[in-house]
Amino acid sequence: MVHQEQFSLVGAAGKPIYGDLSYDPQNSNMPLVIFVHGFKGFKDWGAHDLVAKYFVQNGYRYLKFNFSHSGVIADNPSDVTDMETFADNTFSKEMLDLDVVINHATSYLGVDEVHLIGHSRGGGLSILQAANNPSVKSLITWSSIADFSSLWKKEQEDDWRKTGKIGVYNARTKETMPLNVTLLNDFETNQEILNILAAAKRINIPWLIVQGDEDVNVPFSTAEQLTNANPASRLVKIAGANHVYGVTHPYRSDTLPAQLFEVCEKSLKFLAHNFK
Repeated sequence: MVHQEQFSLVGAAGKPIYGDLSYDPQNSNMPLVIFVHGFKGFKDWGAHDLVAKYFVQNGYRYLKFNFSHSGVIADNPSDVTDMETFADNTFSKEMLDLDVVINHATSYLGVDEVHLIGHSRGGGLSILQAANNPSVKSLITWSSIADFSSLWKKEQEDDWRKTGKIGVYNARTKETMPLNVTLLNDFETNQEILNILAAAKRINIPWLIVQGDEDVNVPFSTAEQLTNANPASRLVKIAGANHVYGVTHPYRSDTLPAQLFEVCEKSLKFLAHNFK
C-alpha cells in the first residue's frame, strides 16, 4: 500500500514550495529519498508518481517537490503556466528551496539522513548539496549537468544583459519560456559557490551517476566529466536512453518504461549495496 501526503513550504522570495511524500503507512520509518527535478520540470511530470510508488514498494519513503520558481501553480500541477515566476528564478533560489526541503525532512519527518536523486539541472543542484550538507547520506544523479551555463548559449549573454530577458524554447509545448537576466547575474556573482565540478571533487559519500548514451540534452561526456572529477563515484550507462529515459508528458501508462525501470533498478541496487 502506498499513501501520498501533500505539503507546502515557504520557499525563496516567499513563494510556495509544493511537495508530496509517498510512503507505506505500515512502515513509516523507511529511509527517505528526495527527488530534485530539472529545468522546465516539476514533481508531477511524466512518470514521477510511478517512480515514487516503485521506491516505496522497495522500502523507501519518496519525497518530491516543485521549486518555488518552477512556474507550476497549485491549481494546475501538470504544467508550467506562471511564466512571470518562472522567469524570475535563479540557481541561488533553488539552492535555498532545497535547503528548506531538506530541513523540513529532518525536522518534521525526524530523519537524520536523506538520499538525494537529482535529474538534469536538479542533478547539479544535488551535487552542490551533497558536497556541503551533512544531512545528505548518498547521491544519485540522473542525466546531470556539470555546469549551469550549459543551459544557455554563450552568444545569448550580450543580448540578455541588454534586454534583461531571453527566451528558451520548450520542444514539448512549443512555447518560448522567458528567463530574466537575474539568472545570469546570480550565476556570475556566485560562480565559485555554483561550480558543480568543484563541488563534485569534494563529495565523500556514495555517488551513483546514471546517464543515457543517446541523450541529446546532456551528452554522455558530461557524465564522464563528473566521474573524472570524483573517481570514487560509479558511472552507469543506460544503453539507447534519451534525457528522460523513454518518458513523455503526460504519461498515460501505469507501468514504467523499460529504460526508466532500469534506472530505478540500478538506483535501488546502489542504495541496497551501500545502506542495507
